[in-house]
Amino acid sequence: MRHVLAVAALTVSTMACAGTAKPDTDPKGVVPPIVWGPCTDIKRPDGQPPAQQDPGVRCARLAVPLDYANPDGDTIQLALIKVAATDPARRLGSLVFNFGGPGGSGVDTLDQAAKGFTALRERYDLISFDPRGVQRSSGVRCGTGADMDRFVAFNTLPANERTRAASRAANVEFARLCQRDSGQVLPYVGTVNAARDMDRIRAALGEAKLNYLGMSYGTHLGAVYATMFPKTVGRMVLDAPLDPTVTFRQRTLAQTRGFQDAYRSFLRWCVKDGCEFGKTVAAANARVDRLMTRLTTKPLIVAGRELTQGLASTGVAAALYSELSWPFLEKALAQALNGRGETLMYLADSYTGRSPDGTYNTQMSSFPAITCVDTAERPGEEQLRGTWQAALRISPLFGSEGSGGVCSVWPAKGSNEAKEIDASGSAPIVVVGGKGDPATPYQWAPRLTRQLKTATLVTYLGEGHGAYTSGSRCIRRVVDSYLLNGQVPAQGVSCPAV
Repeated sequence: MRHVLAVAALTVSTMACAGTAKPDTDPKGVVPPIVWGPCTDIKRPDGQPPAQQDPGVRCARLAVPLDYANPDGDTIQLALIKVAATDPARRLGSLVFNFGGPGGSGVDTLDQAAKGFTALRERYDLISFDPRGVQRSSGVRCGTGADMDRFVAFNTLPANERTRAASRAANVEFARLCQRDSGQVLPYVGTVNAARDMDRIRAALGEAKLNYLGMSYGTHLGAVYATMFPKTVGRMVLDAPLDPTVTFRQRTLAQTRGFQDAYRSFLRWCVKDGCEFGKTVAAANARVDRLMTRLTTKPLIVAGRELTQGLASTGVAAALYSELSWPFLEKALAQALNGRGETLMYLADSYTGRSPDGTYNTQMSSFPAITCVDTAERPGEEQLRGTWQAALRISPLFGSEGSGGVCSVWPAKGSNEAKEIDASGSAPIVVVGGKGDPATPYQWAPRLTRQLKTATLVTYLGEGHGAYTSGSRCIRRVVDSYLLNGQVPAQGVSCPAV
């Protein structure tokens, strides 16, 4: 997932602090089984349980060490969700999902998405969880909802030193609030610890092997797991993969180019059958550029809030994750050009996790917290300026200094351990990369495949972030054949968008 904004913060609720419960192992190191119950038992900090779109949903908590170097110390409670197999007589076991982020809630996402996984649900119990530092699992908090409103509305234009100075000041303030509100967990929310947690989940489910479907950031978590626990890898699919070895600069420029390419594809689609805001790509692009410039000084008022250039750019980026959102984006931009910003604001709020009551989920705080501890890289001012200038040359609309800006002032140290990928000795892993993916550019897919050493690459030829849920019947068939029947695809398989 691309972090469009330089900074982020979250809701009025304070962090669910790490508790002092007993460790989740007995003296012999055996993980007790998960006790499933009603989902009202795992409410979010704002008091809301999962919506329970499906009557088969059950939830639970699992205690894991806050610091694995001190297993008898404080613990945190992971929130889990299960959608039971509909054909228990043919059940294959459990299939664990991570839908991305870092910082996305697996509990909320699986609750909403489970009905779309019909074939998998017949044979597997579908399992997901909020990783440590996310939402119900000691989610990282960085200030109040009002603080977050200020951070996410920050304008990235005009591209001048005054804007950069304001961005740096905002990053410093955001990091200060994260340390104040979540300092206890910040050093421990990285992907290496999340992989250790996932092995605890596997053991608590009673599974000898981890069957896993990871999307976006979930591919990084899966790759780290396979590196640390190769012998317990079952059937693993990594869709829309990250290359964990890239630097902040490389990631920022690749994603800026990816979003700009997706935006150009959207404009070509829009003008093909008569775009609401331009007859040609050049004309439509020029009108959007003028809109963004105007919003830096004259935001649109939406229900008492201001749709700034920063929020509008976020709304555009949010709609580029899926080709299915393009008609909605056309409508949103046409409305904004006519003085109405409610649809762009809705898109931005859906990306940043803002609720109508002004509270936020932990996505925009958990993202930098996990990102910054997953690397020892702390770029200096000249490096950041160089990245920003190079990104702006690719795209004034999406160019930024990337996550390096907030990580340069992050209060917790980082480690490169999560960058070291080698799953030698694991069962076969399937990597699926999309040619038109804006957030995880295709070139990362063959790179991760090589790093894993036990993986097979499948190429998706369509647009959007993620292939399995894109609607491609070919991708669905290839992935399901592996997860359900163990049929590893041939090396070099590619699938069309339909």
